[in-house]
Amino acid sequence: MENNTYNSENQGFKVDMAVEEKLSSQPIKKQKTTLAQELFEWLDIIITAIITVVIIFTLVFRVATISGPSMENTLFGGNSSTGEGGDKVIITNFAYTPKQGDIVVISRNADNSVEAEDESDVPIIKRVIAIAGQTVDIDFESGVVSVDGVALDEPYTKTPTNVKHDIEFPVYVPEGCIFVLGDNRNESLDSRSSSIGDNGMIDTRYVLGKAVFRIFPFERIGGLYE
Repeated sequence: MENNTYNSENQGFKVDMAVEEKLSSQPIKKQKTTLAQELFEWLDIIITAIITVVIIFTLVFRVATISGPSMENTLFGGNSSTGEGGDKVIITNFAYTPKQGDIVVISRNADNSVEAEDESDVPIIKRVIAIAGQTVDIDFESGVVSVDGVALDEPYTKTPTNVKHDIEFPVYVPEGCIFVLGDNRNESLDSRSSSIGDNGMIDTRYVLGKAVFRIFPFERIGGLYE
């Protein structure tokens, strides 16, 4: 009698060939997916994506709205008389250390938040001119800014640096601090004034982040560079 049983000692199992052929000839039934199940799956994907975006923008990125003319013509602060809003930029502080040329948002609040109760607490946005260990000097007649004796090439400025506040130059930037100026030099309150930071010096702990990308208005959307 013909033996229809396959025996493999190496595999350690026995299969009745007739049963195997019968099973393999039967079509596999696919489980039907209902409309409700599909909607639930899409809803799950959308909620996950929203949560991910919220976490990223909470921990890594923030959106800041520019106020005032101090960073023109790089960034515009809007016009209250026409109702035009200021530029909106994305800032990040993820693994960030300020460096010369960066545009940074600085908090004036003790808790380093972006909330403000009055004008003196409103965060400011400026450009880093010098970091700790560097010396800044300004020739207010020519409007030239020098760092460590080298005159800066500043094509981003709207006006030369002709306005002096109450800080005497040259100044040395101490450890843990940066020296900042607005791009619109004659319309900016910055490290030339003792009312900003600690006698003009900004503690890096109060840097909320670097402005990296303008997202509004759409006609000026794009990255922010030196």
